[in-house]
Amino acid sequence: MKIQVESYSGHKLNERPIKFWVAETAFFVESIDDQWRGVDGVYFRVRADDGNTYILRYAEDTDVWTLERSSDRRQSNQ
Repeated sequence: MKIQVESYSGHKLNERPIKFWVAETAFFVESIDDQWRGVDGVYFRVRADDGNTYILRYAEDTDVWTLERSSDRRQSNQ
């Protein structure tokens, strides 16, 4: 799912996500738990301010962010 992301750009463009939107809902990134490079982009496993974990992918060649996976803690605790 294509998403909008506000990212930190230090010495590199879109170095890491700091905020992202799913539909009309904004989420602030509280921590980046993991980061890795795949053949199709850079992946970030982040914990957002809602307590859930999300995997975001940044495709550098097209400058597009996508939501690859999310986990809802509320569902797993039931």
